[in-house]
Amino acid sequence: MIRTLLSITVTAFAVITFSACSDEPKPSDKDAVASSVNEFGCKQEDVAAPRWTCIPIVDGSYAGVGIAPKSAAGMGHMRRVALANGRSDLAQQIKSQVKDKVEVYTGTTGNGTQETVDQVTTAVSKQLANVSLENSKGIDTWNAPSGALYMLVTVPESNINKKVKETVQDTVSSSYKSDNALWQQFKSKEALDSLEKEFPSE
Repeated sequence: MIRTLLSITVTAFAVITFSACSDEPKPSDKDAVASSVNEFGCKQEDVAAPRWTCIPIVDGSYAGVGIAPKSAAGMGHMRRVALANGRSDLAQQIKSQVKDKVEVYTGTTGNGTQETVDQVTTAVSKQLANVSLENSKGIDTWNAPSGALYMLVTVPESNINKKVKETVQDTVSSSYKSDNALWQQFKSKEALDSLEKEFPSE
């Protein structure tokens, strides 16, 4: 009787232990999970990196990334280089995003043709070349394995949008005056609301 009870107890214990072990992921399963998660992450130099180094997006700001290679001149020099390169990238990001917003806006005025978009974008780009990015600043940094310094550089959207909005209005106004239908649409509340939505300056 004692042997029977002992045998049943050992068997039950073995079953419970086996069940518990089988619920735990095998090392290969864990690796697969980690691999699937990392697959969607940002990588620089084959290592996980902050998302902003791949996609510079900051709410309420235009953003760019500057990179400075490791230098014997020291971290101070690298920061200056990264900031300068970040401002250059920032200017390109602004130009790209402004073009996307101009496309949306010109659609509400009844003339979303590529010709009009290009005309407005060109005028805005010329004006932005004169807009100082001195208010831009580095808000985050990351050191890569190679020693390179990544810097996230931003400038408030409101600083840029005010000038952009004025330029868009001036350019579209001069372009549409010869076409009464487009001129009326340009002055409509819908068009003005769209302009404010795409380029908020307050």
